[in-house]
Amino acid sequence: MRAAFPAVAALLLVACASVPPAPPSPPPSAPGETIAAAAAGLLGTPYHFGGADAGGFDCSGLALYAYARAGLAIPRTAAEQQRAARPVPVAELAPGDLVFFRMHARRVDHVGVYAGGGRFIHAPRAGLAVRYGDLASGYYARRLVGAGRFW
Repeated sequence: MRAAFPAVAALLLVACASVPPAPPSPPPSAPGETIAAAAAGLLGTPYHFGGADAGGFDCSGLALYAYARAGLAIPRTAAEQQRAARPVPVAELAPGDLVFFRMHARRVDHVGVYAGGGRFIHAPRAGLAVRYGDLASGYYARRLVGAGRFW
């Protein structure tokens, strides 16, 4: 029996050594990806002035709602969001960043959630649903005044 013990122990050690390691856990999703995905899930939702829930959204309500899905609280209006956000150069935009526009006033009065690839998700105005916009579009490019991040 004593002679067999070293052989059995050696076999067990070899067998244990041949078990492949467990695959690494995927990295946790960045807050920005969660925010952008939440905004994308709202595509087609109707515009509603002052709206910040699934019944309808205005632009800043959409941002507020998408950020809340990632556990982040942000101010309510586009102007307040722009003032509170950490500025991000447009060349360094990441999904989930906010993009700010001056549409009809001297102050920031519109916001969208950057989705990547030069596109953003926003609630444009009454009569239109939540949709994608293109930062390279002449209309939005002329009105873009900056971008910001809260994470």
